[in-house]
Amino acid sequence: MIRFILSIFGSIFSTITLGIGVMALSIGAIFWVYGRDLPSHESLAQYQPPTISRIFSGEGQLIDEFAKERRLFTPSDEIPALVKQAFISAEDKNFYSHAGYDARGMLSAAIDAVKSRGQNVRGASTITQQVMKNFLLSGDRRAERKIKEIILATRLEETLSKDKILELYLNEIFLGQNSYGVTAAAQTYFNKTLGELEPHEAATLASMPKAPSDYHPVRQHDRLLNRRNYVLREMKENGYISEAVYKVERDQPLRSVQNGDFDAFRTALPPRDYFTDEIRRQLSVDFGEGEFFTGGFTIRATIDEEMQTEAALAMRKGLEQFDRSTGVWQGPIAEIDPELLGEETSWREALSNSDASRDIITEDGAWLPAVVLKVEDNALTIGVESVEGTGTIPRSDIKWMRGNFFDNFKPGDVIHAMAIRDGDSVKHWSARQVPEVQGGFVAMDVNSGRVLAMQGGFSYQHSVFNRATQAQRQPGSSFKPFVYAAALDSGYSPATIVIDAPIEVNTPQGVWRPKNSNHKFYGPTPLRTGIEMSRNLMTIRLAQEVGMPVVAGYAERFGVYDNMGTFLANSLGAEETTLYKMVAAYAMFANGGERVEPTLVDRIQDRFGRTIYRHDDRDCVDCSYTELEQGIAPKIVTNREQVMDPITAYQLTSMLKGVVDRGTASSVINLPVPTAGKTGTTNDARDAWFVGFTSNIVAGCYFGYDNPRPMRGGRGYGGTLCGPVFQQFMQKATEKYGGGPFEVPPGGHFIKIDRYTGSRLPNEAGGANVVAEYFRDGEEPIFGLAFDGGFGMGSNLPLFEEVTESGRQVTTSSGGTAVLGPKATFGDVSSGGLY
Repeated sequence: MIRFILSIFGSIFSTITLGIGVMALSIGAIFWVYGRDLPSHESLAQYQPPTISRIFSGEGQLIDEFAKERRLFTPSDEIPALVKQAFISAEDKNFYSHAGYDARGMLSAAIDAVKSRGQNVRGASTITQQVMKNFLLSGDRRAERKIKEIILATRLEETLSKDKILELYLNEIFLGQNSYGVTAAAQTYFNKTLGELEPHEAATLASMPKAPSDYHPVRQHDRLLNRRNYVLREMKENGYISEAVYKVERDQPLRSVQNGDFDAFRTALPPRDYFTDEIRRQLSVDFGEGEFFTGGFTIRATIDEEMQTEAALAMRKGLEQFDRSTGVWQGPIAEIDPELLGEETSWREALSNSDASRDIITEDGAWLPAVVLKVEDNALTIGVESVEGTGTIPRSDIKWMRGNFFDNFKPGDVIHAMAIRDGDSVKHWSARQVPEVQGGFVAMDVNSGRVLAMQGGFSYQHSVFNRATQAQRQPGSSFKPFVYAAALDSGYSPATIVIDAPIEVNTPQGVWRPKNSNHKFYGPTPLRTGIEMSRNLMTIRLAQEVGMPVVAGYAERFGVYDNMGTFLANSLGAEETTLYKMVAAYAMFANGGERVEPTLVDRIQDRFGRTIYRHDDRDCVDCSYTELEQGIAPKIVTNREQVMDPITAYQLTSMLKGVVDRGTASSVINLPVPTAGKTGTTNDARDAWFVGFTSNIVAGCYFGYDNPRPMRGGRGYGGTLCGPVFQQFMQKATEKYGGGPFEVPPGGHFIKIDRYTGSRLPNEAGGANVVAEYFRDGEEPIFGLAFDGGFGMGSNLPLFEEVTESGRQVTTSSGGTAVLGPKATFGDVSSGGLY
């Protein structure tokens, strides 16, 4: 009997043992099958998560950031223990003791699933398993994925430390609101750093990983509050916080940025503008868009925020003044259904969803989106975004536009409005519109090429197209200095005589008869006067004398064009380029002819703080000294390419200074420091330019419609449109950066000449017509020789305006003769152009 009983127990034991063996073999086989083709976990040791690239101003102020996933990587040793403890309590309280998976937790989850008949199916994944799922596997709920997850988790535990695994988890995990990782989430929900978080706030973040959308602080307030308190309770039970702390933290209200309890992090950043977006565009080309948005770059921009503000104000003032001079109201930005206007809540919601720009600030105040609620003979009643009640626009405010209120407005129109104040109170509102005419502005340091300010249009939010760097426009007469530079380097001088007379050129399209902008011509004239008064015919003859291939070579050397066409019309700026390139080229005139590479970035560091790019590679010899003699500046050694002979650069600068002192820009440019520059206006005033510089700052501006068409009926000029913008900006720039006389290079000497006739004058000569020109040592200038470019005169056209006094006869370069006129007046000031 006993033997029979023992045999039964033996059979049972054998069966159990066999079953365990079979089960073990089965499990082993399963793990062997699924463990064969798993992705490598070893790569996680070198994993670099996608991280925000951030742009800082020269003063170290954060001004913009770019990311596909908003993540700020934080090493494990910089993450406070409180934050780690909150997530461990919420997700994996046995994290520091298990080997990658928690068998007890998995068994508990299975029992709960059986008891609830499948209604309460919860995960039992450890933090290590979640790392595997987030990095190497999919998120589907399948036994196959769970098995792979366990296998990889055990392997990872053998490869990385617990702190490294936790670092990966806390930096990778998605916590809602486009926030990846705990550092970005702390900013998003509380506008705090990790070190500033209170226990209840850390517990709130630790409540998010399960399903961020299900624990939204506003839409799911109570659910998130319950989850937060659960995490706090777990922290207490795990010994991370005391009972007293738990009770205090549990009773704290659920506060967040989304509930309006804290200011949003983005409110501390200025609105995105053309400058930082251009950095994004350029670095996306240099490094690749994927690397820029995920590489965690720290970018030190060249921007001067004060000067950037001045550039925006000056451009907006100039563009709006031009727009108002047209008298045309372009219509509403958008329209709101009139049926919504009866309920304030309804129209305010519709207004907040409109596409109206919200980044426009002018000298007179900020522009706000508004909706027309009522139209009357003498007033508009409007509702203004973020302003309580309603406001009015009086009839007197629209005197500049054609028609009355009924002609231009109707209820539901979304417009911009600006408050007109009487002290601190709002007197009334003014209707505003983004001008149809647009333009660009760039200012940079002439020695380093550092861009200090850039404005690519009236409003970035209205149009992200950067007209300073992307718009291809005809520079018109602002290109002429490159023709003159080629001539000066070819042996001509500022006193060289070129005949200002009609020209006829046979082209496949017919005879081309270019003209000066005032349709007058003045006979033999010195080069200086030709550029000061922007004479088109002189420029064409000079280009023909020098040779268009030589002119094109100069333009390409200065970076204005990559491959300029050698057509005579291009000597007048017919070929398109960008404002950015033109301003950089003018910087080389101002700095003595040294190569300048324009840049918006001083330095770039990678996510580890290593400098991977630095723009200024010049050597500062004395910068390591703690003290220098008073009045002695550090010595900067440069080996940059000399693009232009320094004497040529000074001669051209002196001539361009004449443009400002007495030429086409003299009526609008009046700075307290020596200033040089050139106006430019194309055919029918489709483009209006001014590019100018002092001894240290160069700036340029252009106006024009995006689809080019005449401005002011073809009567707009670079001097009158862009000149005031340059003047307003440079007034502030010279207050901040100063300026001085243009440096005279060695190797030359001054000779006084008559700027009307080009004749040499004695050293003691003085008067309005006398100018001291700089000539190279060893070169004796030839006076009296006139150049005509080899062109014949236009038929049936006088050589120059009839004058009562007789002139003197000179020999031209082609062997002919011409009469040098007396000191006649130059008539109306012109800005040149493509005529």
